[in-house]
Amino acid sequence: MNEKIHHGRNIKRFREMMGIKQEALAHELGDDWSQKRISLLEQKEEVEEELLRQVGEILRIPVEAFQNFDEEQAINIISNTFQDFKDNAIASAMNYQCSFNPIDKIVQLYDEKTVLYERMLKEKDEMMARLEKLLGK
Repeated sequence: MNEKIHHGRNIKRFREMMGIKQEALAHELGDDWSQKRISLLEQKEEVEEELLRQVGEILRIPVEAFQNFDEEQAINIISNTFQDFKDNAIASAMNYQCSFNPIDKIVQLYDEKTVLYERMLKEKDEMMARLEKLLGK
């Protein structure tokens, strides 16, 4: 199953994660853009790289994120990682040998996710400040 990555859907996902409305993204893209046009953009399977670059600059997300993020693939990776983790934990417990502390792994993953989440929140706050400044003019 080799489905194409849906650029528009990824734009929508990242925009929503950043807490940015379609109208705000349209405003940032310029006078030619509207909420309806953003809605149509988010339905497109493939989006031109230059437009992806513009949206990426506004959302502060690399173009590659729109081009490569596949939710199904991400879920499969997480699922497989969890299954491997579970299998290793069971095998280690049966041998009474644990090569790593599972709690340390969970804490490490939690810390990495927390750093990413805090970065996204900071970027959202910066974007909101920019929008408030624009709306204040």
